[in-house]
Amino acid sequence: MVGICGKNDELLRIIRGAFAGCTLVARGNIISVSGEAEEAAALGRLLQELLFLYRQGLPLTSHDVRYSIYMVKEGRLDSLHRMYADTIIVNNRGRQIKAKTLGQWQYVETIRKSFITLGIGPAGTGKTYLAVAMAVAALKKKEVERIILTRPAVEAGEKLGFLPGDMQDKVDPYLRPLYDGLYDLLGSETFQKYLAKGTIEVAPLAYMRGRTLNDAYIILDEAQNTTPEQMKMFLTRFGFGSKMVITGDITQIDLPGGKNSGLKDAAKILGDVPGIGVIRFDERDVVRHEIVGSVIKAYEAFEKRQQPLKQE
Repeated sequence: MVGICGKNDELLRIIRGAFAGCTLVARGNIISVSGEAEEAAALGRLLQELLFLYRQGLPLTSHDVRYSIYMVKEGRLDSLHRMYADTIIVNNRGRQIKAKTLGQWQYVETIRKSFITLGIGPAGTGKTYLAVAMAVAALKKKEVERIILTRPAVEAGEKLGFLPGDMQDKVDPYLRPLYDGLYDLLGSETFQKYLAKGTIEVAPLAYMRGRTLNDAYIILDEAQNTTPEQMKMFLTRFGFGSKMVITGDITQIDLPGGKNSGLKDAAKILGDVPGIGVIRFDERDVVRHEIVGSVIKAYEAFEKRQQPLKQE
């Protein structure tokens, strides 16, 4: 009951607010619902789905509840149930990792079916974490022999070689989001062991040139900061038995001098190529605190208002 209602009934208040035409009473281990038949039935279906999710060992969040309400009201409960029933991997602490939105689920399914997947969307949509989760799952199933993580070090420019330490020390600041996901999925000890053995490799994008990457799961993060030339170079490293996942946010391009983004170009050029999938996330796929989705919406609205002014 605490799992469904939330701490201090936080989740219960969200549910009540969304079904204002119903009366919902929680006593002991029983939740009673009364109200107009159709809405009360929808609320009952929602509670059953939340119970299913909770019984799988997942602590419910406000996002889970809000998104489930949205899906039930859209009449897409079957899709929601299939999504919640699909476990990608169990992390180092025994927690099941699942897609949290249909956009994320579509992304996971596209990665499974495609050789190369482009995941494009705003911060908080889970595109990097899910890519890492899929890579670790493939490694554990022995579908690949290694994981290769890379990211363009745009901020460092040509100064990367002058940074202190070995190659790992130099690129660590740019690959931190990928490391965070690996620590969560593998644990620190296993991650360090894989790193030492070369099962997990980290390198700046420039070090991909001239290589052919066979039997590898290759993740390119922050790909909006690649040039078209870098993106073409990276894509042509693809080898037998491999998968590539390329992630980025085309609203946060940091390339100097107004250069074209390789990610934007790749999405246009490769969208219809067999074996390549392009997934675009939006604010409904943000799984961080709901304020993040509100921030994204506010910025999108502001940028739309600015466009006519720029044209004038």
